[in-house]
Amino acid sequence: MPHSGGRDREREWPNALIKRYRIEVAASTSSVFSTLAAFPLDSVKTRMQTYQYRGFLDCVKHTYRTEALAGFFRGVTAPMASITLVRTVSFSIYRRAKHAYSGWIKKNTGFDIHRHANTPGTYPTFYSVACFGAAGATAGSAITFLACPFELTKLSAQVSVLLAERTTDCKRSREVAKSYQNKGTLKTMANIIKHRGVLGLYTGFQLHLLRDTLGTAIYFMVYESGKQLGTTFAGDSPNSNKLAVVAAGGLCGLVSWAMIYPIDSAKSIYQRNALLYSRGEKVEPAPKIEFFKRHMYRGLGVSMIRSCAVNAIFFSSFEIIKKRIKSLDDEPKA
Repeated sequence: MPHSGGRDREREWPNALIKRYRIEVAASTSSVFSTLAAFPLDSVKTRMQTYQYRGFLDCVKHTYRTEALAGFFRGVTAPMASITLVRTVSFSIYRRAKHAYSGWIKKNTGFDIHRHANTPGTYPTFYSVACFGAAGATAGSAITFLACPFELTKLSAQVSVLLAERTTDCKRSREVAKSYQNKGTLKTMANIIKHRGVLGLYTGFQLHLLRDTLGTAIYFMVYESGKQLGTTFAGDSPNSNKLAVVAAGGLCGLVSWAMIYPIDSAKSIYQRNALLYSRGEKVEPAPKIEFFKRHMYRGLGVSMIRSCAVNAIFFSSFEIIKKRIKSLDDEPKA
């Protein structure tokens, strides 16, 4: 039949397009699931970093008492959009950077990182860990330019009620703080621009850049290496790869957050303080980044639980969707 080939090509074209961008499709879909599931914990983490609470339960009780259930999801629109976009772009950049760096290593040393990492029974090497870390740092530094405005908007929405309640001697600062209260994502972003200008959306950019460059490097080093180790240790078990993905996904979130948490705390405190000032006014300097100081780790427990859950859900979904898309061409044609 002369038309059957045309119909087959019409069916194959969407599959080919989806398969070509399977990393982006899998990352964006998985981000929606994982972000929505763990957002209440992220909200509690931000509040504990920027305000004084006796502990996790005290923060949860105070938030529920003063803002009801909606308080835990305040500002969820921004991260739902931004994290999905940022993760999609991040994974796309990471994938390309990983191929570029591994290609350079293969050309200069003869060591094939991709073949080694995907060979059963192998272990991470210096070259593979360095490649994953460099690709992660590249992705992390690049996405900061995209992520910073959204994350500042999310933070200001999450602490808007607490910001308005904060006592200050400056009447102008009190008025600015109250202007952030009970606003949606777009209105919060517009309010930041109103008080601090467009560049105000990049308040705390240097700390954000430092956090994401280091954090994303650690994140992918631990995930890729952990998945390889998990598969090797599990042996020939039919579920070995699935278990390795869940374990590596949870572990990469735990380790990366534990390493960069003081940087994130300094960023959150500086951004919170900056929201009290208008454009041209001198902002309080960023707090010193102090590792192994207890006050820099407020909310770490809930953050690590959140990060472990988010990344276990994300990577499990990501790998399943990616494999499903990859098999599209293998399905029998109707």
